[in-house]
Amino acid sequence: MNTKINFAGIEMKNPVTVASGTFGYGREFSNFFDLSKLGGIITKGTSLKPRSGNKPPRVCETASGMLNSIGLQNPGVEYFAENDLPFLRKFDTAVIVNACGSSIDEYIELCRILNTLDIDGVELNLSCPNVKAGCMAFGNTYEGVKKVTSKVRKVLDKPLIVKLTPNVTDIASIATAVEDAGADGVSLINTLLGMKIDINARKPVLANNTGGLSGPAIKPVAVRMVYQVAQAVNIPILGMGGITNGDDAIEFMLAGANAVSIGAGNFISPTTSIDTINGIEDYMRKFNIQDINEIVRKVEMN
Repeated sequence: MNTKINFAGIEMKNPVTVASGTFGYGREFSNFFDLSKLGGIITKGTSLKPRSGNKPPRVCETASGMLNSIGLQNPGVEYFAENDLPFLRKFDTAVIVNACGSSIDEYIELCRILNTLDIDGVELNLSCPNVKAGCMAFGNTYEGVKKVTSKVRKVLDKPLIVKLTPNVTDIASIATAVEDAGADGVSLINTLLGMKIDINARKPVLANNTGGLSGPAIKPVAVRMVYQVAQAVNIPILGMGGITNGDDAIEFMLAGANAVSIGAGNFISPTTSIDTINGIEDYMRKFNIQDINEIVRKVEMN
């Protein structure tokens, strides 16, 4: 069986990656399994300068999911290059850096630096709902996405993937902006904007009031959006949103995803990504599938 894929010019041994913000920079999870077994690692959102993030509480559990409002806390690209990247490069897996910024100039300068590093690609974060500037400000319109992506494309020679927000009325239109701007792939979905209220205190549980909903609760929405985007663009799709096993991953790939990312599932079990890889292989054996790429976009609609 062949589980190898080429995603947006990035060679991967299998189609399973770990989603930004749920895996840190891999150190903690390396105590549970060999990171080389992954198709790829997408790092925690990395910015030009260090960010402290939002004030706590920043995470809470919900029915079949969780809300987070971390606010892209990270040590900055310089620290990443000196401390985290050398660790990640010990493993035989693709390293994709999730890049976030508060202005177009910040995105450009960050990606200019990332272009000089030993990484396999960049996931441009235009979709985080938990920061007051950048991301959602650019990522919720065709024009905004195309403008940022086009400017980053000019300074980045490495594969460029753009991560989209689901908090829009027409996800397919936004995805076409990514393709029109010359990106190599599209990543979706990021979290859905949500709120949880403490009925005793009569106040939102999160200090930021709202947060991003992730986990199994959002999977049907994510699958639908992946399918819609697959009908609109020709560039490869990285699908995510509530994947916790091989069957979930296969569902996304049938809908149109060329590869998948495990997000909140990493918090349910640190080996969810490995279990998903094994589950994909079980499915391939069950249906005598010789090449995992054969099932992409092969859903038969009613």
